[in-house]
Parts: sequence; structure tokens; C-alpha cells
Amino acid sequence: MNQVEPISRQPLHDVLVDRLRDLVTDGDMVPGDKINEKWLTEAFGVSRTPLREALKVLASEGLVTLTPNRGARVAELNEKDIEDVFPVLMALEGLAGRLACSMMSDEDISHIADLQVALEAQFERQDRPAYFQTNQEIHRAILEGSGNEVLMASHRALAGRIRRARFLANLSPDRWKQAVEEHAEILAALQARDGDRMALLLESHLGNKLASVRKAIASGDLPFVGRNSG
Repeated sequence: MNQVEPISRQPLHDVLVDRLRDLVTDGDMVPGDKINEKWLTEAFGVSRTPLREALKVLASEGLVTLTPNRGARVAELNEKDIEDVFPVLMALEGLAGRLACSMMSDEDISHIADLQVALEAQFERQDRPAYFQTNQEIHRAILEGSGNEVLMASHRALAGRIRRARFLANLSPDRWKQAVEEHAEILAALQARDGDRMALLLESHLGNKLASVRKAIASGDLPFVGRNSG
């Protein structure tokens, strides 16, 4: 289990939810694993009540399954979940991009340009974990730039369910290079405040990521993903 730090600042609930979400999506909590509540309460320095409330939030996002008298487990990812969630995220991010082109300040767009520089440097170093984090920061900044709280909440409720799959799906050298180039095109559309092009580019970018995830499933690189039921 990755080392975690005790939580000492408010708001406790939001911080705890974020920490748990990161452990599930980025850490070494494998889908199907039982969540050790005793260890987490000691590691975070919290009681079981806020921990269980936070687990309920993750359960509502599909990241955790709660079973009466059996505790919580990391939810297993089903192939159908991926096929269902990605198209919705594509539509949400496309809309966010269109809105961001008219809502974001020049300073906010400049920040994304700085992130793009970092992204390209991380690609050159082949630093995949750092690249993934910067990639997520860029998408998050665009979502926040939309100024639409409902859109952001809807995206947040779905994105966590496939975040681990997005991270673990291996990028081929060609696809990784293409993804960086796509991000450069997205930035150019944002700087031009071309909302229609921005929406199309973001939808295409996520569509290409879905293709990568599908390939990883087919090759067995995402062994924790279950096949469609029925």
C-alpha cells in the first residue's frame, strides 16, 4: 500500500474523498480487493464515520462496492462500463471545450499553454506517470474553464470509473506521439477561441483513447477488466 499522510485540514470530507479516489484510481488497490478500513483510519488519522461517508461517495461514482456486513471492495471494471462511459465523457468534454473557448480568461489559457510545454517535455523524457498527471491537469482546466458546475459534476461522477484503465492502457510510441500532437491542436483551437473545432478535437482525442483501451483489453494488458455480462 502506498504511504499516505494524515489529514489535518478542513474540509475533511472533500479531502478524504479525493485521497481515497486517488488510492483507488492511481494507487495499488486492485479491483476486487477488500478495503481495509482500520488501516485507512489510522493512516489518515480519522474515525470510521467520515471514512465510511467518503466510501459511500466513491460507491456512487462506481469506484467502490459496498456489501452489508462485508465492508467495501474496490469495484471491478467491466468492459461494458468502458463502452458506456467513454461516449458520455466525449460529449461532456466536447461541450466543455466549446464553453471554455468563450469563458476562459487569457491568463487561464496561458496556464494551459504552460502545461502543454510540460507535457511535451515529459513525453521527450518518456516520463509516463508525470505525463498522465499533466494530461489530467489540462483536461481538468478545460472542464473548469467551462464555468458549468453541472457539467463538471457529471464528468467527475463518471471519469473516475475509467481513470485507472486510461492510465494502465499502454500507449504505443506512435500513439503517444499522436496524443501529444492532439493536445497541441486542442491548445491552438483554445487560443483561437474556436469552440466548434475545440469540441471536435476533444471528442476525437477521447475516441482515440478509447481505441487504445480496447486494444489493451484485447491484448490482455488490462486483465482486471471483465467481459460484458449477458
